[in-house]
Amino acid sequence: MSDTTTFVHLTDLHVGNPAVQDDHLHSDTTTTLRRILADVKSLVPQPKFMVVSGDLTNRGDAGSYENLKGLIAEAGLDMPILFALGNHDRRDGFYPIMLGRSDNLDAPYDHAAVIAGIHIIVLDTSVPNKIGGAFEPGQLDWLKSELAQHADLPKLLVMHHAPALDMHDPSMEWESLSYADTEALRDAVAGKNVLGILSGHIHYDRVAHWYGIPTVVGIGQHAATDVLWLHEGLRMLEGAAFAIGTVRPSGLAITFAPQPATRREIGGFRFADMAEMLRKYEADTAAAAE
Repeated sequence: MSDTTTFVHLTDLHVGNPAVQDDHLHSDTTTTLRRILADVKSLVPQPKFMVVSGDLTNRGDAGSYENLKGLIAEAGLDMPILFALGNHDRRDGFYPIMLGRSDNLDAPYDHAAVIAGIHIIVLDTSVPNKIGGAFEPGQLDWLKSELAQHADLPKLLVMHHAPALDMHDPSMEWESLSYADTEALRDAVAGKNVLGILSGHIHYDRVAHWYGIPTVVGIGQHAATDVLWLHEGLRMLEGAAFAIGTVRPSGLAITFAPQPATRREIGGFRFADMAEMLRKYEADTAAAAE
């Protein structure tokens, strides 16, 4: 490719249902997303597309997706938007509202598109009622088949859970794609022209390299890779922030948008604090699903 292409990367919107009290929602994510989309609308020139890498909502219910759909319509963006699903999303909530789909509501949402000469492949790594990510049977076969398409085009992978970057520590598997699927993914992309992997979930606010492939994890101020404090997207933020991806012939670059003075972190957690949070989240999620 000879031209420069820009796009927007958002993740972990955690949009809520205005009609439902949510004790797991720690900030006004609706207002924050509205500000972000207005900022995106003001960019000149406009990006070619937007990628939203999961946790679109905080509860996965229909009312939350209705809110998200309304916010996007209100923003009036004139660009394709590609969605991935995360652990806070529910397929049976997403499909009917966002896609108007009424069948196969438990199927993973895997899809792909070619935009501005970039082959964008979106994988659903969500596992119902679980924090960590994994592939279901058949997904890797679909990925391999898709990677074989458009062989002349660079690939951009999108998934909520990043490949495991800490496979030496089994206690950390909950934060990423499962270790087994991380290895299977490595085999699938070997030798392919993969520009990068856009992820979300735990948000180290970093760009790491996984077998030479840039893996963009999180959204916000770029920090060192050994940051201990974590935040989960807009649920833990006040204000607005987003990332701009730039694809050049030399590869992929990510620039985190300037952060407004009003942006601050509502809450943060150390790794040592996460175990109890995970237990409570999974228990509450399982109870809500019954």
